[in-house]
Amino acid sequence: MGLSIWQILIIVGVILLLFGGRKIPQLMKDMGSGITSFKKGLKEGSDEEGKTAAKPGEPPVIEAEKSKTTAAAASAKTDEAKKA
Repeated sequence: MGLSIWQILIIVGVILLLFGGRKIPQLMKDMGSGITSFKKGLKEGSDEEGKTAAKPGEPPVIEAEKSKTTAAAASAKTDEAKKA
């Protein structure tokens, strides 16, 4: 049921005919940089999740509440600026 050596050689030959010998190293380089970028994005995403976690003893803060708090602070600043 697996691929025989002849089938693998035919597939490699067709790939070489389609892309040429010069394009294949560039394709592999691009694919490698894409995988590296993907892994970096996953790592950054997990780092951001760790930053939003609540400290022990503190209630968890929901993202929507954070934005409401910052919006309220911004409007208070604009109100103070209008009064001055």
